[in-house]
Amino acid sequence: VQLVESGGGSVQAGGSLRLSCPASGYTYMGWFRQAPGKAREGVATIDSENGPTYTGSVKGRFTISRDNNTNTLYLQMDRLIPGDTGVYYCAADMRPSMLPPLVRAYSVWGQGTQVTVS
Repeated sequence: VQLVESGGGSVQAGGSLRLSCPASGYTYMGWFRQAPGKAREGVATIDSENGPTYTGSVKGRFTISRDNNTNTLYLQMDRLIPGDTGVYYCAADMRPSMLPPLVRAYSVWGQGTQVTVS
């Protein structure tokens, strides 16, 4: 099973994008990104135990949400900056973890969607 992200693109600084990721049956879901030459990092996660969780650099600018009617995970990204450039991945898992949401392992991943901010 593989997730499929959509909604990436190229925008100018200050602009907005919304990423989507259809996925059903998963309790733990999140968005991760990888910038050129850098390790992949957790951006935002959501689950019923922890609620939404954000990495510090995106707090107040990004909003993670899930629509349980359409089984879709979203990431609304506002006030984008060049530092947000990277490939964004959707991830999901059924199992809980002892690790914090942004660093725990996820068993299912998407192929990624490119976000470029200039």
